[in-house]
Amino acid sequence: MHSTASDGASLPAEVVRKAHARGLVAIALTDHDTIAGLPEAVGEGARLGLRVVGGCEFSVGVSWGEMHCLGYFLPPDSAELDAFLVEARADRERRMRAMIYKLTIAGAPITEDAVMAEAAGGSVGRPHVARALVRAGHAASVNAAFDRYLGRGRSGYVDKALPPFHEVASLVHRIGGIVSAAHLKDRGSKSNLARLADEGLDAVEVRHPSHDADTRLRLADLAAHLGLGVSGGSDWHGDGPEGHGHAEMGSQEVPLEWLAALEARRPTVTPGA
Repeated sequence: MHSTASDGASLPAEVVRKAHARGLVAIALTDHDTIAGLPEAVGEGARLGLRVVGGCEFSVGVSWGEMHCLGYFLPPDSAELDAFLVEARADRERRMRAMIYKLTIAGAPITEDAVMAEAAGGSVGRPHVARALVRAGHAASVNAAFDRYLGRGRSGYVDKALPPFHEVASLVHRIGGIVSAAHLKDRGSKSNLARLADEGLDAVEVRHPSHDADTRLRLADLAAHLGLGVSGGSDWHGDGPEGHGHAEMGSQEVPLEWLAALEARRPTVTPGA
């Protein structure tokens, strides 16, 4: 799930309260390129008796281009992770400025201040640019802003600087976490997953709003064949229009047993190593 620490619509503690109200017993907060929301979310989870797994969603480079991967069981106090994420967020700001420049040329001018106001101190991303476009009257909705300006190949799109997958997987393992490939859809082939497993992949996201029944079954079979774990989630960003196309919180019916199996895959980290 995502919070206002990146491109979600709810504060981290509010995400936890909503999850608790909907009967969930565990969630992972996986904001883009930041773990800033974790202390607040974990604290609220402890108060309500709901487990919050520390996570982060990374954008990485793979053989076909860009892939999103989810780091789970991340510590809140890793200097190495913090340094990596500082650089990732700096690139997000570089990308945002480049998008503003291209949008101005395309006749849809917005300001950096307007985008940063939408981000409200969180890790800035395209949804914040989209919201600024809506507020400036250049698009009727966030989805319309993506369709017209911000989707790949559109006039305001700018590529990310992508670290290689193996680099992120190695970092996550060094600090005691695991890595799951997110919402692969048709990219989740046997050859792609086998290559990623060789580079440190621990699990594959099977249940996701973009995966139909056949995709879920295929990915689960491939994970079992390759010895990978399975994960799932709603990729929740918010309710209503703020969710920009993602599913409802708790909609994916992820078995609690999957969490225990993923946790069992965590590497042993020697303190001070």
